Amino acid sequence: MSTPTLDKHSAALDAAENGAAHLIKVTFRIRRFNPEVSEDASWQDFELEIDPKERVLDALHKIKWDQDGTLTFRRSCAHGICGSDAMRINGKNRLACKTLIKDINPQKPITVEAIKGLTVLKDLVVDMDPFFQAYRDVMPFLITKGNEPTRERRQSAEDRERFDDTTKCILCAACTSSCPVFWNDGQYFGPAAIVNAHRFIFDSRDEGGEQRLEILNDKDGVWRCRTTFNCTDACPRGIEVTKAIQEVKRALITRRF
Repeated sequence: MSTPTLDKHSAALDAAENGAAHLIKVTFRIRRFNPEVSEDASWQDFELEIDPKERVLDALHKIKWDQDGTLTFRRSCAHGICGSDAMRINGKNRLACKTLIKDINPQKPITVEAIKGLTVLKDLVVDMDPFFQAYRDVMPFLITKGNEPTRERRQSAEDRERFDDTTKCILCAACTSSCPVFWNDGQYFGPAAIVNAHRFIFDSRDEGGEQRLEILNDKDGVWRCRTTFNCTDACPRGIEVTKAIQEVKRALITRRF
């Protein structure tokens, strides 16, 4: 009766050994900042063995749980929906939960730092208040006039398709914090706010388009865009951000939307 137990034990050991064979040694170079310790940021290396098919977020968890519990970063759903874990990985804005280690050249140290243009509070955490204030300023909600309808506001598939792309935004700030205009002038609304204005400006059920266009016609509004396409490249949802910004500019000129 003991043989099956030994066989199961051996199988478990074999599985563990086979699993370990897939691990690789990776160095993560993380930009640390703790205002309670120093006014200056510094780089710190962490080495760990990890499956290359795991994500950067998994590596950050391993570092925090097993090596340094003071490492600070944001994350929530871990599936690319909440937008909490945007950070600069190897110099490019990405979501840590959607970035596989094998895809970012793990043979060299992988750099991880906070997104640019927003004040770093600690390690990989930035102050998102200016970002969300710009979002609120463009009134990202349906505006209608008249009496409350007695049924849902119907919309054709064609009308819905007009703004379908910009409904995908998860407010991760990857686009806004990749924008060189935003880096140099934090008063600029930024791509994310304009994308969310676009989502309602071109919604056939909405009646607040003129108000939003006037808001974006400000000196810190849509005209600050220099069409560098950084925002489009950075968007983890594949939104054509630059195209949306150009459509808002065109609507301001023609007043047709």
